[in-house]
Amino acid sequence: YRREQSLPLPGSSAALYNNLSVLRLPGPQPQRFSAVHGPSLSLLSAAAAGLGLSHRQLPAREPGVGLSAALLTQAAWCVLPSRVLLVLTSQKGIQMYEADGSVLVYWHALDVAEHPPAQAVFARGIAAVGERFICVGTSSGPVLVFDIPPKGTNVTVSEVLEQHGAAVTDIAAEQGRAPDGAGDLVSADDAGTLCVWSAGEEFRLVSKVPACGCTCSSVALWHGTVAAGFGNGQIRLYEAASGRLRAQVNAHARWINALDLAPETGKLLSGAEDSFVHIWKLSRNPDTDDVEIQHCHAERVPDTQVCGARFCDPEGNSFAVTGYDLSEIFCYSRV
Repeated sequence: YRREQSLPLPGSSAALYNNLSVLRLPGPQPQRFSAVHGPSLSLLSAAAAGLGLSHRQLPAREPGVGLSAALLTQAAWCVLPSRVLLVLTSQKGIQMYEADGSVLVYWHALDVAEHPPAQAVFARGIAAVGERFICVGTSSGPVLVFDIPPKGTNVTVSEVLEQHGAAVTDIAAEQGRAPDGAGDLVSADDAGTLCVWSAGEEFRLVSKVPACGCTCSSVALWHGTVAAGFGNGQIRLYEAASGRLRAQVNAHARWINALDLAPETGKLLSGAEDSFVHIWKLSRNPDTDDVEIQHCHAERVPDTQVCGARFCDPEGNSFAVTGYDLSEIFCYSRV
């Protein structure tokens, strides 16, 4: 991989897990990038070779109140068969916008009164799953399942998944590729617990990996394999159907802040506070059915605490990186 260009952000990136989202659009349409800083989201649209660059900041809003002072914790585009929504999470609730951030479709307020005064309240962890669901995690542990209509604003909370006893850190899903019985959604929390779910009219818990005493900050799901990044710099691979540990790699010297998977090839991207981004290749041994992981590439991002890293295409031929207090996105392409 070779560094191609950097894209300027209208604001710097905050030191949050998974603080970069990429909307991969088909054909010649510009790609969209987003990163959170404080109470606003930096949105960037860039065509190939950096031409046609446009950017703006989207402030978090509360319906009827105007500008919100709540700090954002994450943002992600959720791609469903019928529509694409931009979902923002904050200390006050969950906001869903049309893909370009122009129209607020839905607002869900968190019930602050239910929590002890000393406990932080926020939402974090966003994923689209199945034909019409968006799942969002909360600081108290429950995962909210939103039923999304093909159009309009009639979004409803269809279910609450209660298996986590600590704040949810990340959620990932696999659309239409999960083997039978393996589940198509995984959620992680601050204690290191992982839960694999099967989506449907009622969500079903498939497997649960117990807390390990180390935060699982980022997760990904590929062909029935869960990839999990931890605060101690390890990447662990689990069998989604059983929760069994299949591989473990001491991947980084410091806290892992981002994982992403290229669904077409099984490439895994990891970024951490040690200023490194690594690319790995996941595969299954056809003879033993073992899950194998191979290191493919290492990229140092000088003087940068990496807090967001995402592939820009489903094959994993290009990726983007941002870091704490960085006012740009670095883009890399395969040579």
